[in-house]
Amino acid sequence: MATLYTHQSQNVAKTWFLMAIFFIVVILFGWFFSFYYGNPNILYFFVGFSILMNFFSYWFSDKIVLTLAGAKLAKREEYFDLYTNVENLAITAGLPMPKVYVIEDNAPNAFATGRDKDHAVVAATTGLLNILDKSELEGVIAHELSHIGNRDMLLSTVVVVLVGFIALLADVFTRSLFFGGNRDGDNKANGIFMLIGIILSILAPIFALLIQLAISRKREFLADASGALLTRYPEGLASALQKISKHSHPMARQSKAIAHLYIADPSPQDSRQSVGQVKGFGLGKKIGGLFSTHPPVEERVKALIGK
Repeated sequence: MATLYTHQSQNVAKTWFLMAIFFIVVILFGWFFSFYYGNPNILYFFVGFSILMNFFSYWFSDKIVLTLAGAKLAKREEYFDLYTNVENLAITAGLPMPKVYVIEDNAPNAFATGRDKDHAVVAATTGLLNILDKSELEGVIAHELSHIGNRDMLLSTVVVVLVGFIALLADVFTRSLFFGGNRDGDNKANGIFMLIGIILSILAPIFALLIQLAISRKREFLADASGALLTRYPEGLASALQKISKHSHPMARQSKAIAHLYIADPSPQDSRQSVGQVKGFGLGKKIGGLFSTHPPVEERVKALIGK
C-alpha cells in the first residue's frame, strides 16, 4: 500500500540524476562555446559555474521560490486555523513542523517547497483560506505535506533553478551567434558546429520544460493519493479541488518558473483557452495536456473518489 514515504528514496535519486544531467548539459554548452570561440578558459568557467549552480539550487532554491511567490511568514495568532491545521497533520504524518507562509492573493492555491523535511515550507493563499471549510483545508494541507514526505518537493524546487538556467543559457548562446565565433578554423566545421549549437539552444529549454511538466503531473496524482491516506477522507481534498477549479481568476503574481509547484494551475483562464481544453479535438487535447503543468481536475477527483 502507498504511504507518505513510498517514493521518498526514488525522488531523491531523481533529484541527483537531474542535477547530473544539468551538469552534463552545461559542460556540453561550455565545450561548444570554447571550441566556437577558440578559448579553452570558457570550458573551465562552465565547469565551475555548473558546480556552483547545483550547490545553489539545492541550498537556496526554496528562498527563490518564496520570493517569486511573494509569500510572507504566517503568524500563529493571525492565521490560527491554517497554522494548527499544518501542525496537527504534520504530527499525524510523523513529520517535523514545516514553516507556514501566506500569500496575499484572492486566487485559491497552495504549495510546498524546501530541500528536506527539516527545512520544509507550506504556503497557502488568503483566497484558499477564505473559500475552504475545515475538511477541505485539511485535504489541501495533507496534499502538501505528502510532497514533503515523499521528498518530491525537493525535486520540483531544484527544477525551478536548473530548468530556468538552461533556458537562459540557451538564450545567451543564441544571441552570441550574432557576434561571431572562431573565424580562424575551417569554415565548414564552424558551420556544422554553429548548426549543432543552434539546435541545442532550441531543444534544451524545450526538453527542460517537458521534464518539469512531466514531474509535476505525476507528483500531483501521488500527493493526492498520499494526502487522502493521511486524512482518511478523500472527499475533503476532492471537494477542495473542485472549488479551486471553479475560480476563474489567475493569481496576481505570476511566474512560470514556479507554476508547477502549486496544487492547481495559477493561471486557470489560460489553460481553459488552450487547444488542449477544446472539446472534440483529440490530438489537440493530448498536445495541450503535454504542456499543462497540472492534470485535469476531473481526473484527479475521479482518482480520489471514483466520480
